[in-house]
Formats: sequence, structure tokens, C-alpha cells
Amino acid sequence: MSSEILWSPQSNIVENSALSKFSKELGFDNNSYEKLHSWSINNKENFWRAVWDFTRVIGDPGSKSFVPNLKSPMTGAQFFPAAKLNLAENLLEGDDNFIAVIETDEIGNRREFSRRTLKEKVAKTVNGLKKIGVQSGDRVAAILPNRIEALVSLLASASIGAIWTSCSPDFGTKGIIDRIGQTTPKVLFTTSIYRYNNKEHDFSSRISEIVASLDGLDSVIIVDDKNINISNKSYNYTLFNEFGINSNLEFIRLPFSHPSYILYTSGTTGAPKAIVHSIGGTILQHFKEHKLHNDLKPKDKIMWYTNIAWMMYHWVVSSLGCNATLVLYDGVPIIKRNDHLDGSLLWKVAEQEKLTHMGVSPKYMSTLEDIKEVPIEKYNLENLRWLLAAGSPVAPSQFDWVYKKVKKNIGFSSISGGSELLACFMLGSPLHPVRKGELTAKALGMAVEIFDSNNKSLINKAGDLVCTEPFPSMPITFWGKNGDERYKKTYFEERAEIWTHGDLAEITSHGSAIIYGRTDNTLNPGGVRIGTAEIYNICERLKEIDDCLVFGNRINNDEEIILCIKFTKPNILNESFSIALRKMIRENTSPRHVPHKIYEVEDIPYTMNGKRVEGAARWTLAGKKVPNLSSLSNPECLKEYSMLRSKRAL
Repeated sequence: MSSEILWSPQSNIVENSALSKFSKELGFDNNSYEKLHSWSINNKENFWRAVWDFTRVIGDPGSKSFVPNLKSPMTGAQFFPAAKLNLAENLLEGDDNFIAVIETDEIGNRREFSRRTLKEKVAKTVNGLKKIGVQSGDRVAAILPNRIEALVSLLASASIGAIWTSCSPDFGTKGIIDRIGQTTPKVLFTTSIYRYNNKEHDFSSRISEIVASLDGLDSVIIVDDKNINISNKSYNYTLFNEFGINSNLEFIRLPFSHPSYILYTSGTTGAPKAIVHSIGGTILQHFKEHKLHNDLKPKDKIMWYTNIAWMMYHWVVSSLGCNATLVLYDGVPIIKRNDHLDGSLLWKVAEQEKLTHMGVSPKYMSTLEDIKEVPIEKYNLENLRWLLAAGSPVAPSQFDWVYKKVKKNIGFSSISGGSELLACFMLGSPLHPVRKGELTAKALGMAVEIFDSNNKSLINKAGDLVCTEPFPSMPITFWGKNGDERYKKTYFEERAEIWTHGDLAEITSHGSAIIYGRTDNTLNPGGVRIGTAEIYNICERLKEIDDCLVFGNRINNDEEIILCIKFTKPNILNESFSIALRKMIRENTSPRHVPHKIYEVEDIPYTMNGKRVEGAARWTLAGKKVPNLSSLSNPECLKEYSMLRSKRAL
């Protein structure tokens, strides 16, 4: 199989990369990645101990790195069973004078924090948490914008072994309660006000309702120092931090498998699942990914556009442990000014802060393309070495856009994993070329394969993305009643002791991958499985199409493909357009991909984290109740989908 190479790392990038040095220490040269990957799977004990040592994890690793379990090879295996370590200790190690964090926002405010200042803030908050009775294993929740206070609450919780869980204030009240309410937090950090999309939003009126729904909540800390009358255990941030004046920061070292975070699935198929992740799995995977795969070096600067609820926040925060500067951004990435969309916000930050690594979503990239934003012509991006993208499949045309409109000499890394593993199955590499439309390489230590329905491994053919061997960041459990049972049912019911991720994907003969979409949204016309991403990729080429949604509708024991299009201007859908679009889809994919019905719609449903929600549209059209409307950012748009049958289709 041939595929177009858009960028290849120069020899100095390869030779100076940590991945190259790591490979050579283990006896592999830079052309032996496949052999190194295979060795990392077959020699888990030696590989993961090598990762621990090479990435300089702080803590006691114990005498064993891996203990297999013959009866339950994945769910029963143990990594570093005697290890002791602390997440915050690993993230706060380094020169106290180094600028560890820079905080920016959509209106151009900027603050920087040395590691010493960050540690002082964390120490005060730790003492405050201790004063109000927080202990190891307690849950600390945060409903905050992406600013320094959220980061401090995370690091302070981790310092004492409390479990940190988070939501963004722009989530709906029910969506917040559905998530953090499951974990019965002891403490809540929140804010009375936040700014988003050029507006200040009052959050104070919602705090009382949220607090009343959180069983076991002892204390509320308002980080913007407003005095809100919630209960006699509500503190403003200044008063709370006075508990910790002149405090010294200490770290409690805990077992490898002790919980660090609780994250949540998107919740589009029911109540969000509360996923419990371990301290050791978080550190080991993130250090491996940042230092080896992302080529993140000391004194680099990294920013990922995210809120604190998405796993990319937890992921990018770990860059602190690589002696890199973490750039936090609060607000929208694209703002409306004088009736036009301004896509300059993140690129101005990239230029001003001299970012080396920047992370965005494919949706953001497609919007920039639509509004004709051309960063290569407007901003000095000479320091930017890597652009990364996650959240949904990146269309091949978006790879072209990166190299034509952003920077010609840059590593572009489309990565794929999820909140379920708090890590990546596929991601970038400083040793590999970037191939158009493809994820670069399998992550080291991750036994990623594509299986058919008979569990036969496939190459150059679409099937189920699976992981056949255990890895350190597998969830500990799902929080709540029957958590172990629900966890195993979710990922191991389809294939015993083989992780079935829920993606329709393909691994090429190059070792790269293509993600076609979620298997629960896989189209099945005539009994043949095809991915939605291939249709999206065609639609995104057309300037008339602002956005679109593809889903299947069961009819007469078969499935028809429904394509809903949000156009840049109304009333574009006509006979000639639909004929031309179907012809494009047929010629670039296959006859089976051609939509049976095309509708013009006013909006496309999305989750809070910017993912299309095909299932919600499918259920609505079928007259079924959508399981969890609170997970959607724009649930009101579904009303139109309930009336699709009465609309004109082409």
C-alpha cells in the first residue's frame, strides 16, 4: 500500500530525539522501530522498567515491573506492584526559577509562574485541604476555567493522594451533576464567574443547585474570592489559602495503582461512566508519550486547546514533569468580531510564547480552513516544531492544509486514544514520516491490532481496533456500584481479555493507521461495515458545506445512509448539488458510501468536547429518547432532526 509522505524528519531531528537515544540504549537503531515495538510488547518487565529509568520517574519502582496473570492476562496483570510514587512530586521536580506555567486568555491577559511560585501556591492549598480534613483517597472536584487555580487544585490534591475530578463551568448543571455527583467529592473548587466568547457568565446562581446535589460534600472553595452564601463551610480562596501560610510542600508516596484521577466518558449513550485512573499508569504513559513520541524537550513550550474536563488537559499537564513550560489558555479559540470570525487567537499565543508544541481539534482546523485563516502568512511560527490533533479523525485534506497554510517544515501528529486509557494507542514519532490522512505509529508498549469478527488480525483492511496485551494506564475500575463488572463489560465483553476500543480502524503495511469512526456509529448498508469518516472527508472539501452529520437509519431489515448538511448559506441543496456530491462520494470511496437521503439542516449536534453526536440524531429520527441530553452542547438542535421525515430530502 502506498501513501503520500508530506514530511520526513531531518537527520538532526532523528538523532537528537529522546526516542532515538532510548532505542539505541536498548540495542535498536533508528530504522528498527517495528522491532522495538514488538520487543516492548513481548518484554513488558524490561520495557516498562526502561521507560521508568529513561524518563526519570521519581519514586521507588520496587523489585518487579510486571507480574503476569495466566487466568486473566489483561485484567489481572500488575505493573510495579511494590512501587511507591507521587504524581505531583513528579510534575513539580526541577529548577525553582524556571517559568513552569504561563496563563493566557481570549482577551490577551497574561501571567507567568515560576516553579517556586507554583509550588508555594500548591503548598498553601495542600495545607488548606488538610485543615478541612481531606485525606488520601478523598475526592476533590473542580468546576473551573483553564487557569492557574485549576492546576493548583489538581497538584495539591495529588500531593496528598486525594483523587482529582473535574468539569468545565460551561457544561450544563445536569451534565456537571451527572459526572462529579457520582464520585461524592469531599471538596469542590469552583468560581462565581467565568469569561467565554467575549462575555462574562455568572456561575454563582448555579453553585447552590450543584452543591445541593453532591452527597457528602463538606467544603466549597470559591477561587475568585467572592463571598457566596452557600453554607457555613464555604470559603473564598484567600481565606482558604491563609490556612497554608509558611507551609512546606511534602508529597505522600503511594502505590502505583492508587487512584489519581476520575475522568468521564462523553455520556452520549447513557450516564457518563466515571473512569478511575492510577498514579503510576498516568505518569509512566504520559512521560513515555511526551518525551519519546512527542519529542518534548526541557525548556520547550506546549499548549493544548482544551477545557479541564477533557482528557487532553490531564495529558498536557504532565508535560510539567518534562521540564517544559505549560501554557494554559482560557476562552474560545475563534471569536466573532464585527460580523466575521477571527481565527487569530491561538496563533498569536503560539507566536508570542514561542510555542514548540501546540494541540488542537480537527473541528478547529476545519473552521480555520472555512474562514480562510492562513497562519503561515501572518505569524512567526519558527519555534513551532509539532502540531498535534485529537478528538476525532483528521481528514486527509486537513493534512494538506497544515503543510500549505501553517508551516511546511513541521511534524504533524494525529493522535488517538481516549479518556478510557488516559493515553494513546496511535500517535506521532520523531523517527517516522507523516503520511497524508494517517496516524503515524503504534505507541510503544501498546499491542494495537485490527481484528475482524473472527478475531483474525488484519492489515490494510478495516476492522475493530483492539489491544491484545495489558498496559499500565488501563483503568483501575469504574467508580460506583459494580464498577469492576461495568468496566469489564464495556471493554472485554466482546472479546474475553482483549480490549475492544470501539473504533473502526485500519493499520497499514507501513505501521501507520487510519481511524474511520466509532463502531457504534459504523454504517452497515447491505451488511457491509463502512466508516463515517470517509464521507466526512469528502464533504469537508466543499466550500459550500459548513458542517455535516452522517448516520444510519434502519429500514426494511437494512440500513440507509442519512447525510445532514449545514451549508455556509441557506437553500444551497438542490438536485444538481446532490447529484454532484453523490458522484464525488462514489468516485472517492465506493458505491456503498453514497447517501440514500441528503437533508439541509440548521445545526449539527456536538458534545461538550466538540465531537459530533451521530447517535443522538439517529435516536431522534427513530422517535427514541436520547439517553443523556446534558452531554450535548446544543441539544436544542435535535428538534429539527425529530422532524426530518417531513422535510424535503434529495
